[in-house]
Amino acid sequence: MLGSYPVDVMLLATDLGVARSFYGDTLGLEVLVEDEQFLTFGCGGDSRLVVTKSTTGPREEATKASWRVDDLTGEVAELRARGVQIQDLPELGTVDGVADIGFALAAWFIDPHHNWIGLLQLKDPGVRPHGAATGAA
Repeated sequence: MLGSYPVDVMLLATDLGVARSFYGDTLGLEVLVEDEQFLTFGCGGDSRLVVTKSTTGPREEATKASWRVDDLTGEVAELRARGVQIQDLPELGTVDGVADIGFALAAWFIDPHHNWIGLLQLKDPGVRPHGAATGAA
């Protein structure tokens, strides 16, 4: 069934050069495939982030992709050191950019094309969140 296969996250960008710079240089992801219409970046395991050229970009403020991390505070500090602005979301009670959302600690940033990207540190790594990274904004 589909649950045993890797999934690729797809984001939209109006400028692939800016996307390549942000995801490749700022976040440090390896470019696996580059084309006039899309970029594919390698992530943990066999997961991939695909950024597709768009004339409009994303239309809504909802989490488009989320990384599951082991040390959220450390990842947030590293992203800030790279110049990434972590979002303060008072409605979620963020403290230094980190929210306790029950099953996980979470943080968000926005890429140059207004895609909301999340980071999750699961409290019980054996639990798979069901739709956990949808609608942070």
